[in-house]
Amino acid sequence: MPAPDTTGVRAARLAQLRAAMARHQVDAFIVPSADPHLSEYLPGRWKGREWLSGFTGSVGTFIATADFAGVWTDGRYYTQADSELAGTEIRLMKIPSGASLLHIDWLAENLDAGQTVAVDARVLGLAVARLLGDALTARGIKLRTDLDLLDDIWEDRPGLPPEPVFEHVAPYAVQERADKLHATRNAMAKLGAHVHFISTLDDIAYLFNLRGADVSYNPVFLAHALVESSRATLFVADGKVPPALRERLARDGVHVAPYADAAAALAAIREDSTLLVDPRRITAGMRAAVPQGVRVVEAINPTTFAKSRKLPQEADHVRETMEQDGAALCEFFAWLEHALEGGTPLTEVTIDEQITAARARRPGFVSPSFGTIAGFNANGAIMHYRATPESHAAIEGDGLLLIDSGGQYLGGTTDITRVVPVGTVSAAQKRDFTLVLKGMINLSIARFPRGTKGPMLDALARAPIWAAGIDYGHGTGHGVGYFLNVHEGPQVISPTALPEPHTAIEPGMITSNEPGIYRPGHWGIRIENLVLAQPVENGEFGEFLGFETLTLCPIDTRCIDVKLMRGDEVAWLNDYHRTVRARLLPRVSGAARDWLELRTKEI
Repeated sequence: MPAPDTTGVRAARLAQLRAAMARHQVDAFIVPSADPHLSEYLPGRWKGREWLSGFTGSVGTFIATADFAGVWTDGRYYTQADSELAGTEIRLMKIPSGASLLHIDWLAENLDAGQTVAVDARVLGLAVARLLGDALTARGIKLRTDLDLLDDIWEDRPGLPPEPVFEHVAPYAVQERADKLHATRNAMAKLGAHVHFISTLDDIAYLFNLRGADVSYNPVFLAHALVESSRATLFVADGKVPPALRERLARDGVHVAPYADAAAALAAIREDSTLLVDPRRITAGMRAAVPQGVRVVEAINPTTFAKSRKLPQEADHVRETMEQDGAALCEFFAWLEHALEGGTPLTEVTIDEQITAARARRPGFVSPSFGTIAGFNANGAIMHYRATPESHAAIEGDGLLLIDSGGQYLGGTTDITRVVPVGTVSAAQKRDFTLVLKGMINLSIARFPRGTKGPMLDALARAPIWAAGIDYGHGTGHGVGYFLNVHEGPQVISPTALPEPHTAIEPGMITSNEPGIYRPGHWGIRIENLVLAQPVENGEFGEFLGFETLTLCPIDTRCIDVKLMRGDEVAWLNDYHRTVRARLLPRVSGAARDWLELRTKEI
């Protein structure tokens, strides 16, 4: 929760914004949670929604008018937003999912014909811009996309991050940059495109075998890229690419240009060319720079598909990374149980510090893959809760501690959620935990025809939870990168996602499996493993896929009501624990080894 004195600061900022709106004759101003690359996690320069409202969640849209201010966000953030917006005039506007565009409907319904809505096209996705433009035009409302009013009022607005770009090298980078560029050009040719523009940071990092530290938790850097038939241009801020790396890029036909030149390069494309862009991964501002005469092909970035399908050698590195991550977690949980048994004062902040320290001792570790979620009892019911030194809970008494954490390693990205008991666990808590476990197992053992859309698998994880008359307000699975973003597409396992062709689960895709149950004010339970899609059968009915569980960490059997589990579910859990024990024992010793052997005993 923001400190109480920040409410006055936010009121002053909102007053400044309204004054700027009046100067520019703007009736409503939109601040999306986005940067020029449509990133999930934003560099400081583009955290305008947070700066204005105080709401720190990763999903949300801020809108201000002369007499209204609101933040639209989804169910993962309702409790957090209620807390962070408390004491201000800014209203929480609840939407059913992060992909919802209900704020567009609100603008169309609450503004009058002739009024003006403004938004900075440089941070507005093209697909959203089209929907916004159509909705407002139908009501006679004007849309301006040439204003960034934040620049008018944000005096100490951060600049571009200065951290250097570095190369992802062998053995972890298993495919040469030149080969990736060749594959991308082949995909362009199949679509009839001569030029391809890319803005999404993980696509760029993947394609050029480069990494950076411009965005918290994701090893990416701010850049745009233009791929042509015989050369590629990387638009990145001056000084970020070291001279030796610049030379290696040049040998692969990659030219480095200033970050600010990307729009001009688009504007300079010859009018007899065909340009490939992904309408969901480019801003309206960049699309507007393309000359009218250029033929534009709209399709998903070829790199989005390519990076989602991990190569066999990459999968091997991920398996080794999971062993390192699992060993770190053994050390952490052994420490945690000893601290709890000894009465050591603990807080949710301590959990974050200790779990990160355990991972940092492992080879290849670079950083956390997202902000650790450590929520005790009621805080565990806040899906994207984040403890801070100013606002956190002590871990004492009886209850459940939910820990969702992950690491960025040179050989892969991890994301895991476990729930552990503190003191006495109630029968109701065990029931909820067991239902979540049953859902997670149900998806883990699924077999399905290749080409099955990810959203179609969501009900498998929910079925045992639905059977008890319970549901949870988030998707069951998201794609995970290879030393890249912890959230990546194109696949997704969610009831709110459309089962479009690009959401199909394909061999080599790594996806999270994370059902949950949340009881606001009481406790939250989520159990999460990462799984790898693999071929399991090819017969008269075609090719079938299944999941290999990658994550290696015991699931706490003290929270299970065994009477609610079927025999095959018990067998799956015991087999999983045998695998965890066999893979991790060579990597741990002392208290961590003792803890591993204890927590992987059969039930």
